[in-house]
Amino acid sequence: MSYADKLFKETCRDILENGTDTRGEKVRPKWEDTGEPAYTIKKFGVVNRYDLRKEFPAITLRKVALKSAMDEILWIYQKKSNNVHDLGSHIWDSWADENGSIGTCYGDVIRRKFIYKGEETDQMDYVLRQLRENPYSRRIMTNMYQFEYLHSGGLDPCCYSMTYNVTKTRDGLVLNGVLNQRSQDMLTANGWNVCQYAILLMMVAQVNHMIPGELLHIIADAHIYDRHVPMVKELMEREEYPAPKVRLNPEIKDFYKFTVDDLHVEDYETGPQMKIPVAV
Repeated sequence: MSYADKLFKETCRDILENGTDTRGEKVRPKWEDTGEPAYTIKKFGVVNRYDLRKEFPAITLRKVALKSAMDEILWIYQKKSNNVHDLGSHIWDSWADENGSIGTCYGDVIRRKFIYKGEETDQMDYVLRQLRENPYSRRIMTNMYQFEYLHSGGLDPCCYSMTYNVTKTRDGLVLNGVLNQRSQDMLTANGWNVCQYAILLMMVAQVNHMIPGELLHIIADAHIYDRHVPMVKELMEREEYPAPKVRLNPEIKDFYKFTVDDLHVEDYETGPQMKIPVAV
């Protein structure tokens, strides 16, 4: 079985057996089709660890659209866009205005300039420069949860910060990452977000001649929506398959030259896809 399958099942089982039910409480999310409150069973403080040197962390219980996941990561950190017209999927359409903008969030925050040591830069360029010039720094991160921009953003970022940390082995420098997430819809987004940030870690490692290492995923509020509970239980009974082989085009040495065509996926066998109701 994929190790990601194992962690997904363990996390969902823990939420269902030991979580807090928000039914009857005041909640923000509504079901897109009816406008009814979308209640959850939630668990505080979930921490999962994936080692990319062992396998790529894709669940096989149902398929994750890996190229679309990469496209969204490129949209945020490479294109630094906040317009859904620059994105291949329609994931953010519900939060966009008539021009396609989701406002001052995600890529808009990543591209905002600041002064570092007398030079103008942005968050992603800062990360790439620090890993190149000062890889053992403990200050290499991006953070999209900027309070001054929340009022004019279409939504508050869920995955909001990525901290990079370099370790050394006999095989070379290893790039590790800590992904902080304030809120996680386990059924809809867990497999998607883990794969996204694994791909981001792989890209950043490659252009800095490093080995992609561990991805530590910290979730403050890991939850399963009420309508999703039967679907999660069905997923937990499914057969698992080995993790797919996922690699990047080794010829790409510049982070800003990656495209989704540079992601190569082999032997990705999964269970059938589901039609999942969405809370907004």
